[in-house]
Amino acid sequence: MGISQPQNLRTPPIERLRPYGIRVSLPVGDPFRKLLGPDWQRQHWYPTAAERDAALEEMSRRHEYSRAGDKPALVFQKIEKLAESRGL
Repeated sequence: MGISQPQNLRTPPIERLRPYGIRVSLPVGDPFRKLLGPDWQRQHWYPTAAERDAALEEMSRRHEYSRAGDKPALVFQKIEKLAESRGL
């Protein structure tokens, strides 16, 4: 049986290389480590270093709704997939 409306099929998204990343983790001694586990981390990937740097600046800034003494309690680290970024 054929497909009656082939124009309605979802086409898979075109994968862009995203070699530049940010690793987000918790600092040693943070109480959230008891909830999330000692090895908790998240990675966010971006196609260009400029996009990654802009996202890092936005993530690590002091939120406008923070209290006066609040500081971000996350550790941000730039990471890179060397094979993708160098085209190997």
